[in-house]
Amino acid sequence: MMDPHLTLIRPVRPRTPQGCEECLRLNSPWVHLRLCLSCGHVGCCDSSPLKHARAHAAYDGHPIVQSLEPGENWRWCYFDEAFV
Repeated sequence: MMDPHLTLIRPVRPRTPQGCEECLRLNSPWVHLRLCLSCGHVGCCDSSPLKHARAHAAYDGHPIVQSLEPGENWRWCYFDEAFV
């Protein structure tokens, strides 16, 4: 079955391609980057200390992210906890 949240995907560009938007402000480290496919927010993954991508999904209601890691081509829905 198709994830109903896929309708929230928009054409986006990374707002902070150099790293996690919040971590850059806080001077905090991250492990991997995730791109919000609704608004272009760049957040850090769940393996990162502050998990900004997940927090952004919850706070802004933007559930679908794509990996920003080189060579990775997958998307994840935080609301359904599933690849899409």
